[in-house]
Amino acid sequence: MQRKFPRSIQRIVVKIGSSVIATYTMRPHTAKLTSLVEQMSVLHAQGIEVVVVSSGAIVLGMGELNETKRPTDLASLQARAAIGQAILMQTYSKLFKKNEIRCGQVLLTWDDFDNRQRYNNARCTLQALLGKKVIPIINENDTTSTDEIKFGDNDKLAALVASMIRADLLVILSDVAGLYNLKEGKKELFEEIKEITQEIEGLAVGTSKKHVSKGGMITKLEAIKIATQASIPSIIAHGEMENVLKRILAGERIGTLFIEKEDKVLSRKHWISFGAKPKGIIKVDNGAKLALLERGKSLLLPGVIGWEGHFKANEVVVVCDQENHEIARGITNYSTVELDKMGERRGKAEVIHRDDLVLSKR
Repeated sequence: MQRKFPRSIQRIVVKIGSSVIATYTMRPHTAKLTSLVEQMSVLHAQGIEVVVVSSGAIVLGMGELNETKRPTDLASLQARAAIGQAILMQTYSKLFKKNEIRCGQVLLTWDDFDNRQRYNNARCTLQALLGKKVIPIINENDTTSTDEIKFGDNDKLAALVASMIRADLLVILSDVAGLYNLKEGKKELFEEIKEITQEIEGLAVGTSKKHVSKGGMITKLEAIKIATQASIPSIIAHGEMENVLKRILAGERIGTLFIEKEDKVLSRKHWISFGAKPKGIIKVDNGAKLALLERGKSLLLPGVIGWEGHFKANEVVVVCDQENHEIARGITNYSTVELDKMGERRGKAEVIHRDDLVLSKR
C-alpha cells in the first residue's frame, strides 16, 4: 500500500547530513550529491519548491586542511567552517548548474529565529528566492555563531526552516534508514510513528555512530517534534538509497514517517515554543500553576513568587513551578527591573497574557 500524505506536497525541505555530504576522507561525496541534486531537479521541474538545509561545512574544511580529528576549540571550528562553506557552495552550484537550475546561499544563526523581526525578514528572503525559482541552500553561519557548533547538527535548523516557510514535508537524509526498534534483540524499522513518546525517545539513545558529524537520532527526534507541532509530516531516510526523494514523493514506504500533530500550534506560539531563546525564568506558585494548566488563564502578578535572569519586556521567558519544573513559555509584559520595582504592590497586572503563553506539554 502506498503512503499517503495529508496534503499535496508543493514545498519540501530536505536536510542533508554531513555523512551524506562528505566521504570518510572529508572530501565532497560527488556521486551521492550528484544523485540527490538530480532528484531535487526533477522535483523542481515538476513545480515542487525545494529548500535544502545542508551540513558539511566544518567537515569539508577539515578535509581541505588534511585533518582527520575534529577540533574542539571554537575559533578552530569556525575557521574550518569558513573554508568548508566555500567548497560546499561551489559543489552545489556546479551540480545544480548542470541541471540548469540556480541555487543561492543563505546563512542563518539562531538569532535569526530568536528575534521576531529578523525571523520575518529571513522568511521573506526565502520566499523571494523561491519566487525566482532559485533553490536556497541553507546552513548555520558557523563562522560567527556559537550555539550551532555546540548543538552539533542542522536537524533543528531544518525543522525551524520548514516551520518558517510552512513546508508540506520535511525529509532528513542521513546514514540510517529510519528509526529502528532495537529492543529484545530486534532490529525492526518503524514505518510510521504517530507520537514521539518517552519510550520512542529511549530507542534513540546510543544510536549515533558517526565520525564526520556529531548529531544522532536524538537530535533528529527533537527536530521532528518541532516540525510536527507545526503540522509538517517528517521522514527520516537513508541518503544513499537509490532515488530516495523520488520514491518518497511517489508514496513508497521508505524510511520512518512521523505524522503531523492534529492540534497544530499557531505560528506565533510555535515561535515562542521553539524559535525564541528564553531570556530568563519566572517562578509561580501552585495557584498560578493550576490557573495556567487547567483553566487557560493569563499569568497575573500575584502568582509570581520569583524570577531569574535579566530579561526585558516583550522577551520570551520560561515559566516554572515551585519545584523548578518548566510548565510554560511566554512573552513577558515586564522586565526584571520593573518586577523589582513592583515589590509588594500585588495588583492584577498581567505578567504574561494567555495569548502569548504556550504550555510546555507540547
